[in-house]
This record gives sequence, C-alpha cells and structure tokens, in this order.
Amino acid sequence: MESVLAKPTDAQRRWQDWEMGMFCHFGMNTFCDQEWGEGNDSPERFNPAALDAAQWVQTAKQAGFKYFVLTAKHHDGFCLWPTRTTDYSVKASPWKNGQGDVVRECAEACRKEGLPFGIYVSPWDRHEPCYADPAAYNDFYCEQLTELLTGYGELCYVWFDGAGSEGREYDWTRIIGLVKKYQPDAMIFNMGAPTVRWVGNEDGLAPYPCWNTAESAKVSMFSENQLKWMPETSAWVPAECDVPIRKDRWFWHPEEEHLLLSLEQLMDIYCRSVGHGCNLLLNIAPNDHGLLPDADVKRALEFGAEVRRRFGEPIAEQSGEGSELVLELPADKMIHHAILMEDIAYGERVRVYKLEARVQGEWLEICQGSAIGHKKIDLFQPVSADRVRLVIPSFVDKPIIRKLAVY
Repeated sequence: MESVLAKPTDAQRRWQDWEMGMFCHFGMNTFCDQEWGEGNDSPERFNPAALDAAQWVQTAKQAGFKYFVLTAKHHDGFCLWPTRTTDYSVKASPWKNGQGDVVRECAEACRKEGLPFGIYVSPWDRHEPCYADPAAYNDFYCEQLTELLTGYGELCYVWFDGAGSEGREYDWTRIIGLVKKYQPDAMIFNMGAPTVRWVGNEDGLAPYPCWNTAESAKVSMFSENQLKWMPETSAWVPAECDVPIRKDRWFWHPEEEHLLLSLEQLMDIYCRSVGHGCNLLLNIAPNDHGLLPDADVKRALEFGAEVRRRFGEPIAEQSGEGSELVLELPADKMIHHAILMEDIAYGERVRVYKLEARVQGEWLEICQGSAIGHKKIDLFQPVSADRVRLVIPSFVDKPIIRKLAVY
C-alpha cells in the first residue's frame, strides 16, 4: 500500500514546513491608485523616493514569515528590474536616475536576513505588443524569465499567476525547463508543472479537508476552468492560500487603512490555512514612498506575536506510530487547541481520526476530522484533562504522527 501513496519531494517538505510567506505587490499600480494597469502608464510615474527593501524583509522576518515573494512583473508588463527585453521597466523611470533594480534590492535584503526569496512573473502582459503573437511572446517571456532565474542568486519560488491567461497556451515545456535548469529547487506555482497549487480563492482560506494530492486547480478568480498540467507534474501538489492584509487590495492605495484586516480575522485565516495543512501567503504592499505603511507593519507584527503566543509552547507533545497515541499531561490542565501533524515524508496516511480527553477518569471525544497531512489545528470547547488520546480508525497505511500537541 505504501508504494502507491503520493509523497512530497524534499523541496516540497521544506516549503510546507515554512508554512507562512510574505507576498509583496509593488509596481506601477502603486503609483496609479489601481489594481490592474493596462500597460500604458508612463514609467515617469514610478519613483519610490524612500524605497527600503530591508524594511520589507525585516518586517517579514520579525512577523515569522519564512519566505518572501516579490511581484517582479505584474499584468501591466512593467518590470521591476532593468530587463534587456523592453523599455517598460525601472530603467525608464526617474527612480535612481534609471539605475535602480527593485528585484536586486529585495534579493540582497533576503540574503542578508536569511529569508528565501521568490518572484512572481505574470505570464499575461498588457504592455508588450508581441503578446498577440504567441510564438514571439514565448521567446520574449522566456528571455525575461531567464534574466530573473540567472541574475539574482538562489530563488525559492517562481509564482505564475493565471489571471488574464484564461484560454491562453504558453510554451510550458520550455518555461518549466528553464526553471528546472537554473533553479531546480524552486517551487513552481499552479501552472505548467507545478509543485504548489492555488487553493482557489483570494481569502486565504482552505476548504477542509484539503488533501495534498490533486490533478488540477483553477486557473484564476475569473474562470471556473481547470488548468491542464504537464504530464510530469507530481501527484503531490500542496495548496497555498494567498490573501492581502488589506481586504481585496493587493496594491497600496491612499486612504485605505480602514481595510486592514483585524488581528482576529488574521488568526481565523491562519487556523483555516496553515491549520488546514496549507501554506499562507499574506500580502503586505509598500506605499508610493517604497515603504510598508506603519499600520500594516504593526498589524503583521501583532499577528506573528499572537501565533507564537497561542501555539509557541504546548502543554505537552509527542510523536509516534500506529492507530492510537496517548499523550499524558503534567496534571489536570485546561486545554482548548490541538495540533496534529503527520510525517508527510511517508505520504498522507490518515483518513479519519478523533481526539479524546480523559476527564475525571472518563474518555470524552473533543473533536474529529479526516485529513491531518502537514498540519491540522483543532479548536474545541475548553476542557480540563490529564490525558489526550488520538484514535485513527481509518488509514491507508500505518499512521506516522510527527506531532500531537495540546495548548
């Protein structure tokens, strides 16, 4: 049975252990008070006079994010690096007299802080005239991608956004080949031969159960169509939940601080993304000065602190194998959360489980579920117990539990 179970690669396991990343939407839209540019805004408008990539990356690290993803090129086609492929880039802007490179500054800041760096590169390009000619655009896009894959050190992630590309066929064999050639350990998001899939919404929420295996995923918010992945795509394709810290706003807009998600909303998102076995990619957008707004930074740091406060120190934890695991507590303790983790190196084996607490000598069921996978966070009515028991009545091979912990 074990041999037929899908299993993650080492790179996927590492990525799943990161659990939380910071997305950074920044570009021409930041200066035009818009979400989607049409590719006709003048590069003269791009001038983040106080840009500080170190502030962005340090915020990510302090908040507990384990990877950082920058929008190197959004749908408007404006490039945040001085590409050879088009004049529509930072080199045509007044910022640093056309000598700047946002991608490089982010890559260097990440390297300094020891945070893995990834790039978002929109396949859809509303500026580039040759987009109308698929063959010519494939050449153009592959040249842009090669610049990014070879010019900025190790990349942990290449994020392909399907928005605007519904029904379009790119040369994925060639595109994925470039990623594999130059950044073989990089995660690939959702398109071509992905190692990570999109959860299917921009609310940061995963359904439950959200299994790690899939044969396809939605292309974008604007279509119910499913992507056709390349034949070599692994059966193990874990999901990532992306969401902006300001409701429905990926880019910064003036006077919209009121859209900042509350700490309670962020914790709910955390429990329904990371707590459903997925990664959370939270977007925090720099303003037109090139700085993360103070309020957004404060909220992100509060969020990270609350995750650590709530889940940093378990009352008790252990690991083990088999269909039953008993966790002894130091004494009668009030508990209200549990974290379960499988050792996913051996695949996702658990199909049904229940948690029981021993209260005054009697075992009471406190919660139940199906998928555990990388992580399952269970919240239940507070109960004072001296033991907790994990019972797994349905599984496809001997369960290997990496963690059973209560809080």
